[in-house]
Amino acid sequence: MSNEKNYIPSSIKKVTTKYGDLFNASLKLEDLQKIAKRGWVSITIAERKEVSEKGATHYAFENTYEPPKKENETANETAKEDDLPF
Repeated sequence: MSNEKNYIPSSIKKVTTKYGDLFNASLKLEDLQKIAKRGWVSITIAERKEVSEKGATHYAFENTYEPPKKENETANETAKEDDLPF
């Protein structure tokens, strides 16, 4: 996993209502399709240090976290590959 963030062009604004805080997000479909994996897109939304000129209060970037593989899962995968009938 890389430490570099893959920022996604977006406009995300926090709106306070009588029901609580909501986020209005606008993202381009093409940008999301580029980072889709198995039909899913994993993004992280973070608060900006300063509100943008257009009023955006948050930004989005691709969430590339993958849990570490357990030792026994790796061993099972290797055993399956080595267990050939010929």
